[in-house]
Amino acid sequence: MIQRIDHVSIAVRDYEKARRFFQEILGATPGAGADDGSLKFFWKIFSLGDLSRIELITPTDSGSFLDGFLKNREGGVHHITLQVANIHHARQTLERAGIPYFGYHEYPGGVWKELFIHPEDAFGVLIQLAEFTADDWLAPEVRFQDSSKYKVSRDGDSITLSFPHPGGGVFTATLSDEEARNLSTQLQSIIK
Repeated sequence: MIQRIDHVSIAVRDYEKARRFFQEILGATPGAGADDGSLKFFWKIFSLGDLSRIELITPTDSGSFLDGFLKNREGGVHHITLQVANIHHARQTLERAGIPYFGYHEYPGGVWKELFIHPEDAFGVLIQLAEFTADDWLAPEVRFQDSSKYKVSRDGDSITLSFPHPGGGVFTATLSDEEARNLSTQLQSIIK
C-alpha cells in the first residue's frame, strides 16, 4: 500500500528562523508552499539532496490546529507523510484492519488526497497517507527536466547517469570510465 516516505513535517513557531536553518545553512531547496486560511497555518516543502524532503509548518493566527502542539515547545516533528498509489484502497485497507482514521479530504482538481492516522493508533506518530504526484510539489531545479527515461553527462573524469525518481526529483549515479564500460558491456550482453 505504501509507496514511500514522502516527507517529514516539522512544526515551528518561528518560520523564518527554521527556513534560514534548513535553506541557508543546510542547503535545502524550497518548493511548493501555501497558506491554509481555514486551518490557520502556512506550509512549505524543502528538498534535501536528490530524494529527501521536509515540510515546515507554522501557525499564521491564533486558533491554528498547531497551537496545542507548539504550546510548550519551539518546534518538533509533527507528522510523517507516506505516499500511497490510491487513497481509496488505503482507506479500505485501514477499515478492514479496524484502524481508525480522520481528516479524509480530496482537494479540488485531485492534486492531493489525504487522511490521517492518530498517534494513539500508530505507535505515537501522526501519520498522513496521501495520494499525489510528487513532482507537482517540487521546485523546478530539483525535478527531472528531460522527457526521456535517463540522461547521461560527463563532468571531468566522471560520467553521471540521471533518472527520474518515482517519488519526484532526480536520482543520480556517478561512474568512472571503467565502471561505465562495465555497465555498457553488461547492457550489450543482455540486449536482444
